[in-house]
Amino acid sequence: MKIVLSEGALKWFQEEMDAAKGDTIRFYVRYGGSSPVQQGFSLGVTKEEPIDMAVSVQHEDVTYFIEDRDVWYFDGHDLHVVFDEKKNELVYEYKK
Repeated sequence: MKIVLSEGALKWFQEEMDAAKGDTIRFYVRYGGSSPVQQGFSLGVTKEEPIDMAVSVQHEDVTYFIEDRDVWYFDGHDLHVVFDEKKNELVYEYKK
């Protein structure tokens, strides 16, 4: 599995989460919401130090990651994070 971030998503992280060199940003599973891969769960994002990083990608010295305990949620899919300009928000896409 891998994490793929669009240029728009990277810009969103810089502007909305003040992502800067050395930061670590976690994608995590939360109860509730909706998802095409897991009923009753959705994905959240936060600035957080890793504990047991399973998957990560770096852009401009910012690390984006998923903890080992959350890998089940993706059910073998890669996470693609894109920015939807019309909705002005991040969109998570899951691709095999």
